[in-house]
This record gives sequence, C-alpha cells and structure tokens, in this order.
Amino acid sequence: MTRNTVVNKVTKASVEMKRKLKAALSEIEFIATTTDCWTAHRRSFIGVTAHWFDPKTLQRSCAALACKQLKGSHTFSALAGVLNDIHTEFSIREKIVRTTTDNGSNFLKAFRVYGQTEENNNTESVGEGDGEEDDDGQNDDYDEEEERFEGVEFVDAGALLDEDDYLEFQLPKHHRCACHLLNLVSTVDALKAEVNPLYKRVSRSTFAKCSSLWNKSSRSTTASEVIEDHCKLQLIRPVATRWNSLFSAVERIVRITREQGDGALAAVCNELDTPKFTPVELAFLAEYAKTMSPVAKALDVLQGETSVQMGWLIPTITLLKTKLQQLRLTTKFCEPLIDALLSGLEKRFREMLADPELIAAAILVPKFKTCWTSDENTL
Repeated sequence: MTRNTVVNKVTKASVEMKRKLKAALSEIEFIATTTDCWTAHRRSFIGVTAHWFDPKTLQRSCAALACKQLKGSHTFSALAGVLNDIHTEFSIREKIVRTTTDNGSNFLKAFRVYGQTEENNNTESVGEGDGEEDDDGQNDDYDEEEERFEGVEFVDAGALLDEDDYLEFQLPKHHRCACHLLNLVSTVDALKAEVNPLYKRVSRSTFAKCSSLWNKSSRSTTASEVIEDHCKLQLIRPVATRWNSLFSAVERIVRITREQGDGALAAVCNELDTPKFTPVELAFLAEYAKTMSPVAKALDVLQGETSVQMGWLIPTITLLKTKLQQLRLTTKFCEPLIDALLSGLEKRFREMLADPELIAAAILVPKFKTCWTSDENTL
C-alpha cells in the first residue's frame, strides 16, 4: 500500500467520521464542551471536546471536535475566533450550555468579552480585562472621547470597527475547571503556609531531602536497584504539571517507612550519599500525607471519566472542607497548611458554592440529595 493510498484512506475515514458526528449532534438539544491549549515540539495546539446525554439511553457520550494547530499568539480574540469557528462548523453554537476551560488569563478574557451572561449576552467591557496587549502592542482598553470642531463631531472609525469585532464571535457561558482550581489550591495557596516560620523551616528541609532522593533514583539504574533492595518498592518522582503526583511521591515514602521501618530509608540515603531524614521530618511527611489525602481524593473524584457529574462538585468541595477542619483539631505540624488550604478553597470556590444551578444539580443527584449540607439558607 502506497503512502498516497494510506493518506486518502485516512482522509476519507476522517470525513466520514465527522459526517456521522455532525448527524449525531444535530439530534442533541443540550451540549457541554471543554477546550484547552498546549505546546509540544515548539508548536501550539487547541483541543475541543463535546459531551452530552444520549436522549434514548441517557448514557453519557463524548467526542473530540477538534485538535488543530493554533498559529500566532494566543490572544483572547484569537482563541474566541477559533472556538467560534469550531462551534459553527458542527452547528452547535446555540446548543452549548457551558464551556469548561482552565484558568488561563486569555481564556477567561475571551469568555468575559464574547461569552454569554445572564443579563446580556455580549456587553462586558474589554477594559475589565487584565490589561494585556495584543500583537500590535496596543492595550485593549479604550477610553471614549468626544472631539468637536466647529460643531462637527469626529468619530474614531477604528473604535467602531473594534466594537463590531466584539459582536463577531459568540461564545457560550463559561465554567472554570474545578480540577484546575483544586490544583491551584494545592500548589499556589498551599505555599502561603510558609508564612509560619516553623512550618517553613520543617517543610523546606524535608522536601529538599525528598528532592535529592527523587533525583538520584530517577537518574541512575543502580540507585533504583539500591532503593528496591532496601525498600521493596520504587520511589515515585513528582511531575511538575500534576500536583497529585507530589502527594503520591510523599505517600510512597511514608509507606516505605511504615512497612520497612526508618532503617530502610536511612540505608538508602547512606548508599546514595543523600541527606538522612530526621525523626521530625519523617513525622512531618506522615502528617503532610494525611493532610493532603482528602485533597487528592477530591481531585480524583472530580477527574472521573464516567460517574462524575456537575452535581458532584459542591458536595465534594463541602466534604473536603469538613475533613480539613476535622484534621486541624489533631494536627501537630500542618495547621498552617490546613489554614492555607481552607482559605484557598473559600477564595476559589466561593462563587461556585453559592451558584443556584450547581446547588440544584447536587440536590438532583440521588446519591447526595440534601445530605451534604444542613444550611437552610443554601437549600
């Protein structure tokens, strides 16, 4: 089979798949979408997925609508234009009830400017944005001025054209990704615990030793063999883009000390010539893992592929806050961390926890109904 034959077959299969998807979506009344941007091999890409309930079986369905290269700068208007084109291509622009994205500033601004709101579909001012500049170096904010000369009013035609551009795209209502928010709570907000000098000293010394051990184990097969000989398990190295990998890495060290004893870890540190953990640092790691366990479990729930629905969000976050408050009563080292996490949850999820639609969605889940709260004002 020649290269041209393969290309033609793939192209025909792609066209047929898109035709079937368009036919399926034409029968759906309500659709939710997600979108994300990323960079790989010095090229940028945008991906969009669609999610809906099959009207006959009530089973959740999903499909990828696009995975295409995104050329040029990722300005808010460029993102809005690409999303609008994809929605229009599949004839779903009027059917989308929500689009979920991460909390990137350009995504937020795109939906703030072009997205629908309860009061007015497209009236939010660009001036409310973050003041970022487009490719031409001009700031997005525009101050109107009335210039009059001999009774004649001069109008800035460029400004009028810009206003028309804002009406060119129509994006659906926006929903911030709860998993990304929870990741921010676990990383950015958790760092605020270091305002406490005692916590900062113990935390930094402990994680410095952990990093040394993780680096040694990942760079040498000999080091990996030493760890497995003494600990009967391999270490897990954290990945910078996934916070729960840090939790898993700490939990693995805690598990090794619990199952093999402190001596196993000390022997590894001796052979690999890395700093040994003190009893206080090992106790800190155990308490850190215990504190962050509810956060990791909540993240796993919200990242679920099949069972999780919008109605799971508020009960999950509410239960997480309750568990952290209970842990605060018995913690020895991690009280500043718990306070930072609770503060981050309040700041980032405050609006969602009071959203009538999300509250109704939680009540309509048979598993929860109203058992997740006793606050009559919420219900």
